[in-house]
Amino acid sequence: MPWTALIICSHLTLLTVILETGQAAAENDTRVPAATAPGDVIIGGMFSIHEDVEKRKKGSFEPQIQPCVRFKNRGLVHTLAMINAIEVMNKQPQLRAVNITLGYRITDSCSDVSTALRATTDFLKQGQCHAGSSNCGQPIMAIIGAALSETSIAIARQLTLQMVPQISCTSTAVSLSDKSRFPAFMRTIPNDLHQTAAMAHLLECNNWTWVGIIITDGSYGRSALESFTSSASNKSICVAFKWILPVFVTSEGVSYAIKQTATEILQNPKVKVIVSFAKASHMEALFEELKNQTRSKGNSMELMKRVWVASDSWSLSMSVLQKITLKEIGYVVGFTFKNGNVSSFKDYLSKMDADGHRNTDNNPFLQQFYTQLNDSRFSTDAELVSEGVKLLKKETDNDTILSLEMAVSAIAQAVASVCKKEDCKTPGKVQPWKVNKALSKQEFELQGKIYMFDSNGDINQGYEVVMWQSNGREVDVHNFVAEYDLNTNSFHYTNRSTIQKFINLKNIFSKCSNSCKPGQSKKTAEGQHTCCYECINCAKNYYSNGIDMDQCLTCDEGKEWSDEGSSNCTPKAQIYFSWHDGFAVVLLTFAAMGIVLVFMVSALFFHKRATPVVKAAGGPLSQVILFSLVISYVSAVLFVGRPNGIQCKAQQMMFGISFTLCISCILVKSLRILMAFQLNPAVQVVLRQVHKPYVTVGIVVGLQVVICICWLALRSPSKEILNLPKTLLERCNKGSYVAFGVMLGYIAILAFVCFICAFKGRKLPQHYNEAKFITFSTLLFLISWLLFIPIYVTTPGRYISAVEMTVILISNYSILSCHFFPKCFTMLFKKEKNTESAFRKNLYEYSNKSVDSVSWSSWSESQSSSQHVIISTLSPVVPPAKSAVVTDCKDTTTFKGLYRGQHSWHCHSRRSSI
Repeated sequence: MPWTALIICSHLTLLTVILETGQAAAENDTRVPAATAPGDVIIGGMFSIHEDVEKRKKGSFEPQIQPCVRFKNRGLVHTLAMINAIEVMNKQPQLRAVNITLGYRITDSCSDVSTALRATTDFLKQGQCHAGSSNCGQPIMAIIGAALSETSIAIARQLTLQMVPQISCTSTAVSLSDKSRFPAFMRTIPNDLHQTAAMAHLLECNNWTWVGIIITDGSYGRSALESFTSSASNKSICVAFKWILPVFVTSEGVSYAIKQTATEILQNPKVKVIVSFAKASHMEALFEELKNQTRSKGNSMELMKRVWVASDSWSLSMSVLQKITLKEIGYVVGFTFKNGNVSSFKDYLSKMDADGHRNTDNNPFLQQFYTQLNDSRFSTDAELVSEGVKLLKKETDNDTILSLEMAVSAIAQAVASVCKKEDCKTPGKVQPWKVNKALSKQEFELQGKIYMFDSNGDINQGYEVVMWQSNGREVDVHNFVAEYDLNTNSFHYTNRSTIQKFINLKNIFSKCSNSCKPGQSKKTAEGQHTCCYECINCAKNYYSNGIDMDQCLTCDEGKEWSDEGSSNCTPKAQIYFSWHDGFAVVLLTFAAMGIVLVFMVSALFFHKRATPVVKAAGGPLSQVILFSLVISYVSAVLFVGRPNGIQCKAQQMMFGISFTLCISCILVKSLRILMAFQLNPAVQVVLRQVHKPYVTVGIVVGLQVVICICWLALRSPSKEILNLPKTLLERCNKGSYVAFGVMLGYIAILAFVCFICAFKGRKLPQHYNEAKFITFSTLLFLISWLLFIPIYVTTPGRYISAVEMTVILISNYSILSCHFFPKCFTMLFKKEKNTESAFRKNLYEYSNKSVDSVSWSSWSESQSSSQHVIISTLSPVVPPAKSAVVTDCKDTTTFKGLYRGQHSWHCHSRRSSI
C-alpha cells in the first residue's frame, strides 16, 4: 500500500509539473514584444509600428501569431514620444509630491485587430500573479492607443470589462464618443463628426458641389463616409462616386479596387475635388495607378490633377509621393489636429543621437529600426544612429506628438490625485477604474494651458489646415495655412505668405453643371443628382437673387413686379393723375381759364344787368348758371392729384349737382321758348300757370340731390388702389356705377328736353333767339358724354380721370361759349343792338317776313272788328313763330325785365286773302 500511495503521489507531482510547464510555455508563446520601463504605476501603449501582418495560411485552423510586416517609422516616432512624455512627467512636482514614478509597457498592434487584442490581453495579465510564479508585475493603470479607430473600438470593448482607461491620440470614429458603449474610452482630439463638417465647410466656401470620396474599409472609414455624406448633403454637395478600398494593401482584390478607383476618377473630369479618408499606403498606390493609366492612354498629366482633401489619416504623410510629384497630382489640402510646442521631443531625439545605441536596451522596436536601416553606407554605429534620428525627425508630426503629451499629462495628473489618497506603491491596491474616474472629472495642465475631457470623453481643440507645397525638389507637408474653429465653424488664416494659393483654389471648378446665374433656378431631371441640372429663367413676378438657387422666389404682387429672368423685384410705382403730368397741366390751365372767364362774364352781366341782352339771357338766372359753372370747373380740378376718400366723393357730387343746376336753368329758358312757339291759347294758359322758374329749378336740382344722397348712403365713391402688372394705380372708384349712370342719365334727360324745346324754336328772330345756342350746347354735351362711355371703358391707367375731366371741361365750355360769349360780344362790340328800340325793330321786321307764310282760317269777311292776339313770352320781345297778319302793333306795357311782369304786344289783325 505505501508503495502504491508513493507511486500515485509521484505521478500527480509529475503531472502538475508538466501542466505548469506547458502553461508557462503557452504564456511565453503568447507574449508580444514590448518596450518597457519600470515604475510604481505602469502605463500601457499601443501603436501601429508595423503596417500589416503576414497572411494566414489557407486552410489553417490552428491559432498562431502572425508576424508583423512593413515597419513604419511614424509608429516608432509615436512610441518614442510617449516614452519622452513619461520621462518628462516623472520630473514634474505633481508626481514627486506623492513619491510616484511612471513606467510603461508599449506594444505594437501591427495595424491588425487580432494582434491588438492579443496585446490587450497581455496588458490585463500584468497584474495577475499565479501560484508558483515569481513574475508578478505592476498592473496596467491606463492605456494610450490605439492608432486606428477599428483597433480602438475592438480593444475598448475588452478594456471596458475592467474599466481600464484608454486614451487615443489618433482614433476619430464618431461611435467612440458613445459613452454607453465605450465608458472607459477617451481621446485628446475631436471626433470625425467635426472633421467631416470642416471638410464640407471647405467645399462650400469654394463652391465645390461635385466631389468624389475614397475611404479605407473599416470602422473609421465607414463612420467618416456616413458623417461626410450627411454634412455634404446639408450643404447641397453631391457625391459623384465613392470607393471603399480593402483594409490591407496586401488584401486580395485591393489592386483591382485601386485600378477601378483610378479609372473612375479619370472618367469623371468634372470631379475636380476628391475627399479621401484612406490610408497613406492606399493613396500612394492610387497616385501611382493614376499616373500609369494616364501615361498608358497617352493623355496629358494635367488630366489627373485634382484637389485632394486629405483627412488626418494621411494629411501629413509625405510617403504618398514616393513615385509621383505634387505637380502631377495637383493640390493637397489636409486637415490635422492642433499643433503645439514639441521642442521637448526634438531635444529627446537629439539626445538619442548623442547616446547612440544605449536607448535600444529596453526597446526592441528601436533595435529593429536600426537593423533595417543598417547597410554598407554607414561605417560606424554613430553614423547609423545619426541617420536614423534624421529619418525620425522627418516623420515627426507635431499634432500627434502634442496629443500624446496631452494623454500622458492627463494620466500622470490623474494618478497623482489618486495616489494622494491611496497606496500606489503596493501592487493591486489601486484599481484602474479609480484613475478612470479621476480622468473624467478633473482638469489637467500642459504647456500652460488647461484641458478637460468633455462628456463624450473628447477634447475638441479644432483643426489645422495644411496645403502641401513644393519648391521643385522637396515637398513641405507642414505648410499650415488656416485654423478651423469648431465653435464658430469658420476658417482663420494663419500663414499670410502662402494664403493666396489657398484662396486661389476657389478658381477651380468642380460642378456637375454650370452655375445658374441670378434670375435663374435649377431644374433637376428625375433620377439625376440634385447637383446635375439645367438652368431655367424665372417666370414673371418671380426672381432669384443668388447663384444656383433651387427655386425662384415670388415677388409680393401687391407691391412688386419682375420680368422673366429677373434677379430682384422692382417696387411697383404708385401712379395717379398727378399735378406734374403734362396732360394735367393743360387741363388745369383750361379749368383755370374757364373760372376766370366765368368771373369776367359774371362781372359784365352784373354791370349790364339792365340792358335787354342781359334780360333776354335770363337776368338773375344767368348768374345762377355762371355760379354753377364755377362749381363745375372746381369739380374738374378735383380729378387731379393723389386721390382720397373725401376728394372722390366731392368731385362727383359737385359736378352732378352743379351741372344739374346749370341745365335746369337752361331748361327754364327752353320751356319759355316752347311757350312762345305754342299758338294754342289754351295750352299757353296752362304753360303760363305751371311755368314757375325758381320752383322748376329747385325741383329739378332737388331730385339730383336725392340721387346723390342715395349714392353716398348706399355705395359712395372711394379711393381704390388698382394692382396693375407693374404699377399701383391710385384712383377714385365710383362705388356704384348704377348710381353714377343714373346721375349722368338724369342730366342727359334734362339736356335732351332742352334740346327738343330749343330745336322747335330755332327760327325765332335772331336777336331774341337763344334756341340755336341751347341746341348747339346741349348737343355738344350729349355727344361728349356719349363718347365718354367707350373712351372711359377702354382708357388704361391714370388717364381715366383725365377723360372725365376733359368731358366736364367740354360741357362747361359749351355752355359758356354758346350762352354767354355771343351776348358778351353784343354788349361790348354791338352796343347799338343792346337797346329796346333795336329789339322792337327786329321784332317788327320778323313779323313782316312772316305775313306771307301764316294765315288765320276762321275769320269772318264781314266782321271788321279787331281782335287782340296776346303772345306772352318770358323773353321780353320774342313774338310767336306763327302769327296773324299784323297791321298795327304797339307796345302796351313797359319793358320791365325778365319775370318782373308780362311784356305784351297788342296787334290789330285783319283777315287777308291768301
